[in-house]
Amino acid sequence: MSGDEVLLNQGTIYASLVRLQQRGWIAAAWGTSDNNRKAKFYSITKKGGKQLAADTAYWQRLTGVIGRVLSMHAKGGEK
Repeated sequence: MSGDEVLLNQGTIYASLVRLQQRGWIAAAWGTSDNNRKAKFYSITKKGGKQLAADTAYWQRLTGVIGRVLSMHAKGGEK
């Protein structure tokens, strides 16, 4: 999804999934993958959806502020 701009190792991803599951933001269930192997499948919970919406709103506000600061810098510090 990141177009190889952000690379994470499996240990980082696993630890993050465990943390999200402990917080009740995702659920996990064992199943069979497309290549017929045992796999764990994750889904977002209602609580996780609410957290995602809150985090998305915060991120949009933050990136807006940073964009305005960078724009001011590009214009030579104008207010």
